[in-house]
Order: sequence, then C-alpha cells, then structure tokens
Amino acid sequence: MVSAPMDKKKRSMKTVSLSQLVLQDKTDHTVCFDEQHSYISYSQFQKDVQKACAFFQQQPHTKWALCFDDSYYFSVTFLALAHAGKHLILLGNHQPAALAELSQHFDALIHDDIIKVMPCSEHVAYHDIKSDHLATLSPLPLHEVELTLFTSGSTDTPKPIAKNLQLLDNEIQQLDCLWGEKLGQSDIYSTVSHQHIYGLLFRVLWPLTAGRAFSRHNFIYPEQILSHRPDDKKTLISSPALLKRLVDHEGYNGYQMVFSSGGPLAIEGAEQSEKKLSLRPFEVYGSTETGGIGYRQQFEPSSLWCFFPSHQARLNIEHCLELLSPFIDDEEWYATSDYCDLLANGQFVLKGRVDRVIKIEEKRLSLTEVEKRLMQLEWINEAAVIPMEEEKRTVLGAVIVLSEAGTKLMEQGSKGKFWLRLRSELREWLEPVGIPRRFRTVSEIPLNSQGKRQMHDLKQLFNDANN
Repeated sequence: MVSAPMDKKKRSMKTVSLSQLVLQDKTDHTVCFDEQHSYISYSQFQKDVQKACAFFQQQPHTKWALCFDDSYYFSVTFLALAHAGKHLILLGNHQPAALAELSQHFDALIHDDIIKVMPCSEHVAYHDIKSDHLATLSPLPLHEVELTLFTSGSTDTPKPIAKNLQLLDNEIQQLDCLWGEKLGQSDIYSTVSHQHIYGLLFRVLWPLTAGRAFSRHNFIYPEQILSHRPDDKKTLISSPALLKRLVDHEGYNGYQMVFSSGGPLAIEGAEQSEKKLSLRPFEVYGSTETGGIGYRQQFEPSSLWCFFPSHQARLNIEHCLELLSPFIDDEEWYATSDYCDLLANGQFVLKGRVDRVIKIEEKRLSLTEVEKRLMQLEWINEAAVIPMEEEKRTVLGAVIVLSEAGTKLMEQGSKGKFWLRLRSELREWLEPVGIPRRFRTVSEIPLNSQGKRQMHDLKQLFNDANN
C-alpha cells in the first residue's frame, strides 16, 4: 500500500534509538519511495512491522535469514523479527549454492519474490506473511537482539560475525552526530546492499532513525547516478567499484553528500566524484567485525584518516591498531590487523593489513607491497595478488588490468615475452620468491557489490583453461 508524497517539512524528526523506532506517535513522514514516485508513510511502515511481527511470533523457528532485494521489505522484516525476539541472519550472497553452504547458520529464510532460494529449505516469501492482527510492540531490548553478519571477499568461506542491535544503535547515533546536520532532509540513494554492515547502517537503519526517506532499490549503473532527479536534495551511499566507473560516462548530478566504503578509493575516484557529483566522497574505513573505524575526504593520496570521536586507539607491539569502541565493546580493547601510524588530533595513517603478509620459502612477503610494485609500472592500472599452490609449493598469481601502454606492448609481442618483461622490472624491488609466477589480464578486477575483491573469483581465473 502506498500513500501520496509527504511534504518535505514533515520528514524531519529527531534521531531516535532503534529501541523506539517503530513506537513513534503522531508522526507521518515518508519512509521510502520507488522509481514510480510511490511513497510509503511512517504510519504504513508501523502497521507493516506490527503485522509481520505478529506472524513471526507464531513461528517456531529462532534463527531467520533475510534475503531481500527490496530495501523496504527488508526493513519491515528486520524490525519485525527483532520485536518477535528472533535471531537475525544477514547473508551477503543469495545464490542457491551459497545459501546451502551457510544453511547450518539459520533455521528458516525470509525473502522477496526476486530471490531464488535453495530447494528443500524452510522459507517464506514476504507476500506470504499472513496475520489476523497487529502485534503490540514494546521498546526493543537492544542488547538482547542477536544479529549475525558474514565477512566476504578475503577468504573462500564467509565467516560469521556476531553482533547485537545495541552496537549498531551506538554507531547510528555517532553517524548522525557527525553528519546529520549536513545531510538535513536529503533523500537517500544507494548502490550498495543492505545485507552488509555498511549498507545496513547507511542506507536503511540510519535513514529510518533520522526520518530520512530512502530508495527501495539500488542504482545499478553509473548513468542512474548521473541522470537521476538533479533538482532534489539527495545523498548517495556508494562504493569505489561504482564511483571509479563514472569516468566512462557523460553527465553531472549534484549531491548533498556522497559516502564511499567497502574498499580503497583511488584518488582518481575521489576526483571523478567531485567532477561528476559536485563533491568528494566521505570515505568510511572499517569492517564487519569493527563497524566504522575512521573517515576522510581524499584531496591527495596522503590525506589523513580521522577516528570516530567515540573511539580510543593505540598500537600493539606489531604496530597494529587496537580499538576501544562502543561499536565493538567499550570495555575491552579489540586488536585489528590494520598496520597504522597514530598522529595527533585523532588522526592516523593507514599503511595496510598484516594479514596480507605471507611466508614463501621462509621469507615474509607483503601481498600489498607486490601489488604496489606492479601498479608502479606504466603498463598496469590495477593489480590483485594472491597466493596459490603449484606443484606442492606456494607461488604468487597476479590478476592485472593493463593500461593503454601495457595493451600496446603486449600486442607488439607475445604474452610470454610480456610476462618476462614484467618479472624483469619487478626484480628491481622484489626478491625472486616475491615475483608473481602466473598472470591473468582482465578488464576489471572482480568485485562484489560492496567493492570487495572476491578470492574465489580471483582463483577461478587461474583455473580457466581458456585464459
């Protein structure tokens, strides 16, 4: 059910806690909208959550996996499950085989009609939620509402990360203290999935608690970002993967704010954002485990990062960052794998991750360093380096995106001669064991919707007999 568009003035409300989000009284701002300019009011949202909660209260299953393309259905179901006392499971990959692989983590699955679920699973489509009454809702005990998210991109198998809603609520309140005034009443558009922590917070939960309307569906193509409703106040939640593609498209569109997270943003991406979208993005650095750690606007590659004001930071003996953070645990220090330098005024320099250091023939090698040396060559624009097993020993494989100069050089000879030329140049910086033995050229490094590199996809490139 939809309602007429609300007056913009009615959208603004004081940021509330997740515990009180669906308990607001006498308010009727717009919650979300779609491409057909259909709007859903807060009162309708409240009734939909009550109806869904009543349904879930009658279900025997405890752990429910959410698999949604539609962010409105996701939001209703997320809060209904929380109020019904269920354990929420957010899976980043909705492919049937991936769901089957992680099926031990959930009892049942709730999805919209777009998602194809695995066969023989306990599942419910959103439109099949039936209830004869509306549940009476009470304030959520945020510490008691369990949430499991999954890491993605750095390993073959996603790792479950346990959270509770209080940790997310702490982060939402911090985000609004930092940027709420600047966002004002802008509408929220996104290119990232709500199934991961960045999208969950920035495109769904933060807008909901702050009374900002959000789009039900993602922008998929750069053309949508550049051509959509140029006169409206709007904010874009995006990733390096999509921002860097703006360079290939004509157009301009002004945004009130732009956020980027999920992976490193090259300075070229920041420059394109300013040229095409009117401002450089606020980059947010963090992880599924930690939530947000820091942020910056990148005006040069050496632009410093700032910690979120609520954090305390220190370095351990390995020069890695440790955090005391209300997004993780405000009583115990959390050790990360982020190699950093700490500066004055809450700023820091991010130098890479120590978990990308491996041993080959008793020598320690930084995969980040090998990638850096490859990208210093005029023939290579991007590089992703992974360890591989070959003839009972570990070697390095490099997936590379060639520059125009690199493409011309390869066309002048053969792939074999080109690889030899690369290895020869790399010997200026790297020991022999640190020089990749196998190469694959691609037009783009494989990334998921969060802008993260997918280890499985990178490895698969070397298994392709046609490459």
